Amino acid sequence: MTDRFQVGVIAGTHGLNGEVRVFPTTDDPKRFLDLKTVYLTGGKEGARKLTVRSVRFSGKFVILGFAEFERVEDVERLHGMALEIDRADALPLSQNEFYIPDLIGLKVFDEKEAEIGTVTDVLQTGANDVYVCTTPEGRELMLPAIEDCIREISPEKGFMKVFLMPGLLDL
Repeated sequence: MTDRFQVGVIAGTHGLNGEVRVFPTTDDPKRFLDLKTVYLTGGKEGARKLTVRSVRFSGKFVILGFAEFERVEDVERLHGMALEIDRADALPLSQNEFYIPDLIGLKVFDEKEAEIGTVTDVLQTGANDVYVCTTPEGRELMLPAIEDCIREISPEKGFMKVFLMPGLLDL
């Protein structure tokens, strides 16, 4: 399980006062209003902790200002870098909800304990999520995140147990 979650990617600069345009990668962009700190990742120096000084919204972007940057020249090199938060700052989950990064890498087993593969992606379709399970042979199985198919998820133990519905292997 991961200690940090990505909440956005810096898409460019905004204005002359060291602000950046962020494309949110979180389900709820308004969550930026509650953030005090974020980690800038993707650079040569590793993760750098930044203090959020301002937040506002512009279309699909979040405009962020950081205490560490005051000029546009300070943030020009940040394009494409990710913003992450600590797990403790993540939005709380309801029962039977999981953070997507905690699902990636889970071993997938059928109800007879036979290993099917590993979760390699989660597709958010609107109706329900779909877990992409890659088999040892490299085949991708699409497992709908519904009660009839997903029997148990245990990120702490590193596995997911599924029922392979008739025809699912034929897709």
